[in-house]
Amino acid sequence: MASEPTENGRGNGVAEAAPASAPGANGPAATPPGRGLSAKLLILTIVFVMISEVLVFVPSVSNFRQNWLMERLAAAQIAALAAEVTPDSALPDSVRDELLRNAQVRAVALKRGETRRLIVQEAMPPKVDGHYDLRRDTMVDKILDALAVYVAPPGRFIRVTGRPGFGAGDFIEMVISEEPLKQAMVRFGLNILGLSIVISVITATLVYLALNAMLVRPMTRLTEDMVRFTQDPENPSNIIVPTDRSDEIGTAERQLAHMQKQLAGTLQQQSHLAALGLAVSKINHDLRNMLANAQLISDRFGGVQDPTVQRFAPKLIASLDRAIRLCTETLRYGRAREAPPERTALVLKPLAEEVGENLGLGGPGCTVDWQIDMASDLTVDADPDQMFRILSNLVRNACQALEAQTATGAEREIALRAWREGAITCIELSDTGPGVPEKARAHLFEAFQGSARKGGTGLGLAIADELVRAHGGTIELVETGVQAGATFRLTIPDRVVELHSQRQSA
Repeated sequence: MASEPTENGRGNGVAEAAPASAPGANGPAATPPGRGLSAKLLILTIVFVMISEVLVFVPSVSNFRQNWLMERLAAAQIAALAAEVTPDSALPDSVRDELLRNAQVRAVALKRGETRRLIVQEAMPPKVDGHYDLRRDTMVDKILDALAVYVAPPGRFIRVTGRPGFGAGDFIEMVISEEPLKQAMVRFGLNILGLSIVISVITATLVYLALNAMLVRPMTRLTEDMVRFTQDPENPSNIIVPTDRSDEIGTAERQLAHMQKQLAGTLQQQSHLAALGLAVSKINHDLRNMLANAQLISDRFGGVQDPTVQRFAPKLIASLDRAIRLCTETLRYGRAREAPPERTALVLKPLAEEVGENLGLGGPGCTVDWQIDMASDLTVDADPDQMFRILSNLVRNACQALEAQTATGAEREIALRAWREGAITCIELSDTGPGVPEKARAHLFEAFQGSARKGGTGLGLAIADELVRAHGGTIELVETGVQAGATFRLTIPDRVVELHSQRQSA
């Protein structure tokens, strides 16, 4: 009765819950091309591999430039040695030009000791545009100088200083054109770029295939299963079947399957409760009319002079009035919510005696010993009708427990005790029945789940718990067992205590 039933017996809360999150009526919503997890994974893999290649390319180019210049220095040293063996270092112009051309340098100078000599140079030496000392360059300087070659203007000449091989002097200098170095570095860079692209494609493909198999496809399956489940959460076939994976994906699959089973069970229970609410509303409507007819007939008993009739007629009429009021309130609210209690100072013992009489306790032929232990003037601040329902449900459950007892010769007793502790009324109901089973204790005060006997609904304790809590009180099972039976204890605080507690919590 929590929602207005529909034609198929399912409440609005259930009917709207399932399709609310469904992305489409005909199936899962398609992921736009290029925006799926697989495409993003492939792009990211290629980008990261290219970044790694760039980090490899920069020092590779720097080392290539360093080695290229060192080779030129070695060639320049050979040319210088050839020039030094000539008497007075007087080389013919043709021999000098051939040495410089073979070494790919324009001038060579060598320093030994305190003497720095220009060994050989062109007839018209070029203007030097830059100087680089390979002896003192750091790694950062080498990288920056190598990258500067790619953006340098054409036609530059540079002077390069380094250490000669085999300890032939303190240092050797040469003047060279930067254009051959630039061309060589461009070719080297293109080779590295091509190799990087090939490595990136191969690596990205392998990583993509591996991650797609291990992560993307399982995640896609999870997503499709969740979408399919949202379209029809009450269909057990839509619950995901977990794989045997032991990693995080397997854990997610098992947890998702567990949550889907719980949600499907909850939705099925809500559907059943909604259908039950519709049935109860129809039955309640007709039952109210029947009770009204019974009330009209019972009114005629007032004219009968029989003492027994005169004794029980008012109680019968009062019981019918309570039943009619309950039916009317249920139909008025259209749900199982109880009306707020109309509290008054209620003398408890007469009410307890009336409960026993209505259930046939203490009368002729009754096999249950009915004991009431409380002061005659003990009062409880409670709604009379709701207090009657609380005690009736508890005593009726105790009677049913005693009836289900199979042991022969067992004592069958129900005892109701009550006392005051300051501004709180304590009520204790105990029986000598078989006690509450362990399975029923976990959901003792939940409707349709806390029944201790076969065929029971568990509504009695659920109703009692709801009404007690509406009074600001508590109800608990304090003792149960084969020998001790079951004992329920209620505490009903006076309105002053309840209001004070509400203000403090606020």
